[in-house]
Amino acid sequence: MAKSVLLVEDDRSISQVITAALEAEGCAVDHCTSIARRNMLIADKRYAAILTDVMLEDGDGIATLGVVLERHPDTPVIVLSAQNTLDTAVRASEAGAYEYFPKPFDLDELIRAVLQAIARSGDSGGIMDADPADSGLPLVGRSAPMQTVYRMITRVLRNDLSVLILGESGTGKELVAEAIHQLGHRKQGPFVAVNMAAIPAELIESELFGHEKGAFTGAVTQSIGKFEQAHGGTLFLDEIGDMPMQAQTRLLRTLQTGRITRVGGHREIELDVRFLAATNKPFGPLIEAGLFREDLYYRINVVPIELPPLRERLSDIPALVEHFLALAVQEGLPRRIFDDSAIAAMQRRNWRGNVRELRNLVFRAVIMSRDDLITAEALGSIFDEPALGGEPRREESDFDQAVSRFLLTERPEHGAVYDRALAAFEIPLLQSIMRQCDGNQVKAAAMLGINRNTLRKKLVEHRLTNL
Repeated sequence: MAKSVLLVEDDRSISQVITAALEAEGCAVDHCTSIARRNMLIADKRYAAILTDVMLEDGDGIATLGVVLERHPDTPVIVLSAQNTLDTAVRASEAGAYEYFPKPFDLDELIRAVLQAIARSGDSGGIMDADPADSGLPLVGRSAPMQTVYRMITRVLRNDLSVLILGESGTGKELVAEAIHQLGHRKQGPFVAVNMAAIPAELIESELFGHEKGAFTGAVTQSIGKFEQAHGGTLFLDEIGDMPMQAQTRLLRTLQTGRITRVGGHREIELDVRFLAATNKPFGPLIEAGLFREDLYYRINVVPIELPPLRERLSDIPALVEHFLALAVQEGLPRRIFDDSAIAAMQRRNWRGNVRELRNLVFRAVIMSRDDLITAEALGSIFDEPALGGEPRREESDFDQAVSRFLLTERPEHGAVYDRALAAFEIPLLQSIMRQCDGNQVKAAAMLGINRNTLRKKLVEHRLTNL
């Protein structure tokens, strides 16, 4: 049976994230925003742990902590506070708090502290794994890389700063954009998502900014663009690295002024739109090749959020599998279970397609399996991949195949193939050489045959400085 936790927090975005994280650990969370409501709840129910903010709607959470501990002396209380002073920490300790976390806090550390508090109070039994589909966020995973993503999301919920979401294809960039919208103050407004790579270059300006009747051949009526459709809400431009230069110029002006002009029109239209963008391409080579405006890059990259590839968060695979199995049932597919051998096999896989590839694999297994329990052997049989349970396949080692896949999947535009290919090749090359040289830039530069300053510049451009 899940253990009950009381969260006393009047910051809505923080409470939602904490609640989702605790529920993912099997806790049942009651939430309130005032001392009066807290006292009513603890009068009728005993909690395994209590988390409380300091500055609440009707008073000081620390000053009134005695009421809680007098009624439930064995219940651990964790204090959260934006008043990050020594005095606040001392007050929390003197009041009998189990732990004190200044804001912004590390969510992973906070959840770990809650679980430890429950265990030490003798209430650890019965905590079950929660269904990830019950999470308040459209994202699944408790790994350290995902905790960093969650913390970044919480920092942009109460403002309209431009956010640039970075990550490989299939890592869930649109889910991050949806989370920022759904949990933020614009959630009542529309969320409009546009994939730049899916729109012909000559139609992008009309698609984004709209057009007037007669603006071009075929424009028989006035059309409202995506910016206007997103008024009062959020506009998310996916694969913004594929945007043509002319459209980039118009986008930059729109972001600077908050106004648009429809194609073929003259009247400026003032808009209230939160702007989010995403890409799976490094901007450094694109800017150097003249394919992306540097001033636009700085305009959209106010707050970067980098999504980790699945191979860097393999511990999240069990939760992701459960999540996709639940989705499969919602779509009318039979209920299946992956045993430990199947999960272990998945965790040895390279996952070039990231979470999207994992989702497709789970759905295919559910459809094709004749048994409710899916094993590693069954996976190998279903997908004709006997190596699934062994070492990851190394298709990337065949350079010719890698080039062919790049040209097929990326489809670089005419006249930009060379620069796009170099951009795609440079990052893994630098990563490999730096690993071989144990991070020594002098040795790496010598091996590459380039100047050390050139190497350092490229590492900074590609955000590889931690290698």
